[in-house]
Formats: sequence, C-alpha cells, structure tokens
Amino acid sequence: MARRRRRKTEEAPGPSGFLVVDKPVGWTSHDVVDAARGWLGTRRVGHLGTLDPLATGVLPLAIRAATKLVPYVQDRGKSYAGAIRLGVVTDTLDAEGRVLREYAGPWPDEAQVILAMQQFLGAVTQIPPMFSAVKKDGVPLHKLAREGREVEREAKTVQVQRFALRKYDPPRLEIEVDCSGGTYVRVLAADLGERLGCGAHLADLRRTLSGPFTLDQASSPETLREEAASGEIARRLVSPLEALGLPALRLDPHEIQAVGRGAEISLSRPVDAPGTRIVAHDGAGLVVGVLELLPGHRLRPLRVLEPFAGRR
Repeated sequence: MARRRRRKTEEAPGPSGFLVVDKPVGWTSHDVVDAARGWLGTRRVGHLGTLDPLATGVLPLAIRAATKLVPYVQDRGKSYAGAIRLGVVTDTLDAEGRVLREYAGPWPDEAQVILAMQQFLGAVTQIPPMFSAVKKDGVPLHKLAREGREVEREAKTVQVQRFALRKYDPPRLEIEVDCSGGTYVRVLAADLGERLGCGAHLADLRRTLSGPFTLDQASSPETLREEAASGEIARRLVSPLEALGLPALRLDPHEIQAVGRGAEISLSRPVDAPGTRIVAHDGAGLVVGVLELLPGHRLRPLRVLEPFAGRR
C-alpha cells in the first residue's frame, strides 16, 4: 500500500511581533486568537495569558515568529481595575456563575474592608478555581466543573503588590490590583468576602496592563478587522525589540549566520554580566533571537527566530 504523505501547508511570509487586543466581554481568549488568525493570515498566533469571558482589556498576542518569544514575556506583572459584589457567593467566583448563597447584611464599613484587603498583599496562596483552564490529569478543570465534579487542586503562591479600594458603595466595591502573572482576581474577590464574613464574587474586571503591554496599545476587534481588510493591521504590531525589554545587540552577517546554526559567538568587549539575556537584531529591525551571555565574552543562542534559524 502506497504511503500517503502529508502535505505541509506553506504560509505566505508576513510580519511578526505582538498584537495587543482590547478583548470585549463575552469573548474567550481563544475567540480572539481565532479572529487574529483571520486578520493576519497565519495559524501561528498565541495569547500571553488567559482572560475570562467576563473580563475585558489587554490581551497580547504573539504573531508568527514572535510565538517563540512567549516564554520571555508571558509571566510578567499584570494590572486590573474591577468591582467586587459583596454578599453573593457563586460557583464560578464571578457574576456568570450560579448563586450558592446570599448574605443580607449588615455590610462591613470602609475601614474594615481596607484592613481586610491589606491582608492579601505580598505572597498569597491561591487554589485555582474549578472553573478555570488549569488541567487535572490532562483535563481542563472547567470541563470537570460543568460535569458537576470537584477535584483536589494544588495551591500556588502568587504576589499581590497592590490591592486598592477606589470606591465603596455597599455592597459594591471598586478595586485596582497589581499582581504577578497567574493571579486569579476572582479568587482574591471570593477570599476577601470570606474574610469579611459576608461572601463575595467578582462583578467585572478589566486588565489594564500585561507585562510590557498597556491599554493605550490595545485595539478593539472591530478596528483590527477593518485594518486587516485595508492592509494596515501590520502597523499595530509591537516589535519584540520593544516588548522584550532586554539589552539589544546588533549582529553582523557572519554573527547572524553562526547564531542561526546554533553556534556561540564571541564579543570583542563585555556588554553585561554573565547570565544576562540579550535580544540580538540585524540592524534593520528584525530580531535574530535571544542570547545568553557566558563567561569569557561568549554569547549562546537560547532562541533563534525565522528567517535566521538554520542559516548556512
């Protein structure tokens, strides 16, 4: 029997970088990824941190070769603005869930709320909610939750730098949060409600910052769809040189060839301390890859991007 060969679909070359989307309410992060694949004509799109359908705001996407750089930007700090509803506990810990119990009052005063919020600053232990994308034995927790199952989850430690009260109008409190990547603001809301003795859930949430990406850089799907149709969407891409925030080093053609083969290169002078990561570029705005400085003024490739990978 003749063996059938799979044909690998070749994509047309296109621009690489990071696209910052202002995610609308009701969209999943995967919905945004699917839309971006159509806007930019590539399957190579990945997001840098899930946003729940209820949440809006900054959702950075890595496009084409930039998908190889996701590990270098995805775990940086996040900032949010949102609201917590006291007195109502839901199974999803947010406003989309089924109500489990309610509390009629009286409500804690503002001073009590602020004091309780301060207890969540610094290192905080969180248990991922059942309605989340975390997997248990390869199965997403949200799928198990919809089957009515609850399983044991491993607690993790996150960092909360700021948990501030912007406005208190019981039973609603408006908040701002600065935290490490991987923090569940839904869990913060529910845990705050437990500490106050009245229960709570996250009423709404807007991400205002994700690592180096800000709300000022974000565009709505409607805008991006129109710019894709007019051929202008590439101007929205944030260069990896800007996004990575690493020391930059221009390589000459011979150095680029060596790095493309995965070889170390030598520097004529030290650029920083050993262990420092450096983003290398070709001088024309194209990122060659991420390199690590070794003792003896040597640079080792950690990640090499197309079209430089495998160059001879």
